[in-house]
Amino acid sequence: MPKVKTNRVKYPEGWELIEPTLRELQAKMREAENDPHDGKRKCEALWPIFKIAHQKSRYIFDLYHRRREISKELYEFCLEQGYADHNLIAKWKKPGYERLCCLRCMQPRDHNFQTTCVCRVPKHLREEKVIECVHCGCKGCASGD
Repeated sequence: MPKVKTNRVKYPEGWELIEPTLRELQAKMREAENDPHDGKRKCEALWPIFKIAHQKSRYIFDLYHRRREISKELYEFCLEQGYADHNLIAKWKKPGYERLCCLRCMQPRDHNFQTTCVCRVPKHLREEKVIECVHCGCKGCASGD
C-alpha cells in the first residue's frame, strides 16, 4: 500500500510572531484579487495586487535584514512557502535597487525603446513631476528620490 502524503507544514520557531501580519496581508491580497475592476484599465486592476505583494516582501526583508528579528530558518521558510518574492529581495540587496517596486520595472523588454520604467528615473530628472508606472502604479522608486 502506498504511503499517504499529508500536507502538514512544520513552522519554524518564531512563526507565531509574524503570522498575524502575514495573514492580514493575505486577506488584503484575497480582497484585492476579488475586487471588481469595472471602469479601470486592464493594468490598473493589478496595481493593488502588486502593492500588497511588495508589502509582504518588504515586511519579511526588513525583519531579517534590517531589524534582525527573525531567524535565517524562518526567513528561508517564508521564501520557500511564497510569502515573499525571492528575486525582488535579491535586487533590494544590490546598490541602486533598494527601493525597487517590482521586477517588471527594470526589464527592458517590457518598455518602449528597450529602457527601464519611468518610475526608475529620479524625480529631479523627469520632465513631468507626477507620473505613474503602467505596470504597478508606482510613482517613483528610484533610490535617489
